Amino acid sequence: MKSSGNTILVTGGGSGIGRALAHRWHDQGNTVIIAGRRRQALEETIAGRANMAAVTLDVESPEAIDTFVADLVAAHPALNILVNNAGVMDREDLTTRRDLRVAEATIVTNLLGPIRLTNALVDHLAAQADSAIVNISSGLGFVPLKAAPTYSATKAAIHSYTISLREQLRGRIEVIEVAPPAVRTDLTPGQSTREGYMPLDDFADEVIALFRQAPTPAEILVKNVHFLRAAEAEGRFSEALGMLNKM
Repeated sequence: MKSSGNTILVTGGGSGIGRALAHRWHDQGNTVIIAGRRRQALEETIAGRANMAAVTLDVESPEAIDTFVADLVAAHPALNILVNNAGVMDREDLTTRRDLRVAEATIVTNLLGPIRLTNALVDHLAAQADSAIVNISSGLGFVPLKAAPTYSATKAAIHSYTISLREQLRGRIEVIEVAPPAVRTDLTPGQSTREGYMPLDDFADEVIALFRQAPTPAEILVKNVHFLRAAEAEGRFSEALGMLNKM
């Protein structure tokens, strides 16, 4: 993936990892469009930045995605990179019968949202030069957090989906996975200041440095996530699962 001269869409771009990466890509000379649900957060993210735009989008709605993509491509015909970053995370108790609305909403946002948006844009991206799809998964897709079972499962699914997508689009669209470790963001209450989590700026800087490698790695893995990513391959899965779930 080239570093500059792109037109990039970042979902969930109004906060956290999405905002941090959007700013860095913009600083490199790219046109960046951020999408999300909270208009105020989006406007704050693009404030004072030329060639940055914000559009509200609810990835839970298939109809909204179709309308959004039609308007987006009309306004930004040079769009060549999609970054599926939007996500939600909630704790769940599986030990008794419960209302499944939280689990279902997590699946829709974290898994169906990226699938729908990719499907809506794949023909356009395939016609562009230097096109790419970047999917944000998680270290928890490789070793799950028991308190967030549906979140962890959706990230494991995104990892698998990304592999299949890469194989099907090989030679047409570059497909890249970014698997973050625990990062200080507002994804969950108190996470932005939690001890032991990777500072957001450090994470984003390391990610951008990895993107600069030629060729771009199929998986963007900062050092802090290697413990989880390689746990099964190195025969440490049970150890990693136990350590993670003591946190």
